[in-house]
Amino acid sequence: MMLGWRCRLGLSIAALLLLQGCASLKGPDPSDPLEPLNRKVTAFNDVADDMVLRPVAILYGQALPTVVRKGISNFFSNQSDVMSFFNSLAQLKLEAAAKNAMRVGINTTLGIGGIIDWASEFSIDKHKEDFGQTMAFWGVSSGPYVVLPFFGPSTIRDSFGLYVDNKTDVNQQLRDTAAKNTLTLLRLTDKRERYLSLSDAVKQASLDPYTFTRDAFLQKRLNDIYDGNPPMLDDFEDPDQPAPMVAPNQPNVTGIKVPPKKASSP
Repeated sequence: MMLGWRCRLGLSIAALLLLQGCASLKGPDPSDPLEPLNRKVTAFNDVADDMVLRPVAILYGQALPTVVRKGISNFFSNQSDVMSFFNSLAQLKLEAAAKNAMRVGINTTLGIGGIIDWASEFSIDKHKEDFGQTMAFWGVSSGPYVVLPFFGPSTIRDSFGLYVDNKTDVNQQLRDTAAKNTLTLLRLTDKRERYLSLSDAVKQASLDPYTFTRDAFLQKRLNDIYDGNPPMLDDFEDPDQPAPMVAPNQPNVTGIKVPPKKASSP
């Protein structure tokens, strides 16, 4: 009997944690000590993408009209707003939580289950928050960069966050296994289709797509954690070390010092 996808994810995370301590796997980048292993997982993901995910995503984009795909994306986006609401509360971001609650209420009712994004039309901004950001808010350091089989770029902390996010996702609460699996596959296909042009551009424009993807992911996560206002490199005592991906002025259970942002000169 095959393991469920959540079990496989848990096993993948456990394996990566064990491999974290292997000195033989140290890479040249301080944020990516597992680079040799990560590159192998990336190569595996590329093969899986070329053979299955990408062709299915292309067929999906060709078979469904744009308006239908937009409705599907809105439907899943509305579900993510539910968890963003709870994560906003956990990060004490009350305004963001209120906006996420309004988005869910409006789009679920007026938007027919989220198919139509009326909340954005009413200028109610989306505030995406996940459990990885919540852990960062409470001082959990990101840990090394890792590439997860099938799921792609992540960190040790965000891998646990991904597991929690997926386990608490609205779709995963369905009792009908067939419906749950169908919605999961549809969500993954829709997401892959939306990133087709981006992934193609990265491969064509980058001498090393691996390092480009890694650096872009880590920068985006730092930007997410600091709500679009990440600290500058000179704000840290050692600019040669990766920025500690934890939110400012919050309890830091890792003991890593996060200095306050410097005031700009007049």
